[in-house]
Amino acid sequence: MIDDKKLIKKCLKKDTGALEELYKQFSPKLYGICLRYTKNKMEAEDLLHDGFIRILDNLETYRGDGSFEGWLCRIMVTTAINYYRKKGTRYEDVEINNIGQEDVIENDITSMMSHNEMLDVIQQLPEGYRVVFNMYAIEGYSHKEISEMLNISENTSKTQLLKARRTLQKKIFTDKQIKYEKSA
Repeated sequence: MIDDKKLIKKCLKKDTGALEELYKQFSPKLYGICLRYTKNKMEAEDLLHDGFIRILDNLETYRGDGSFEGWLCRIMVTTAINYYRKKGTRYEDVEINNIGQEDVIENDITSMMSHNEMLDVIQQLPEGYRVVFNMYAIEGYSHKEISEMLNISENTSKTQLLKARRTLQKKIFTDKQIKYEKSA
């Protein structure tokens, strides 16, 4: 495995071996990001492809501040967000004050789930819920940042997150209940 600086230099020179190494080394993690933002594997693969094109187009702008992998992940997340912005995802704008207390997913239920089970449940969320959930809960963006990036109000971001969590809670509880009943 080539270190990041050497890999970047070779990629900037369009060295095909280095380009393949970049893809081989980072595509699994970046694909995981894509899967979280999409409904299925085919859409995730398209998003991964688009993200790698953006990475290669912008590789010369990487200044070496912070980790290279973090920079790659940021581009992939931005690519996913831009994809949904262009797609015209509609976000339901509801006054946050009209929503009750946020429900909490029980830790013991989610701890029994595999990574793939959790990913499957996230992929089943409606698009707007899924994007905001990923940005807030996984990527760590604030509601203010999300509102600016998606051109929605902060209340809409909060509402989408709340509804995503409620939907996840219902889905997880229902799935675990069905498995429990089948095994009993």
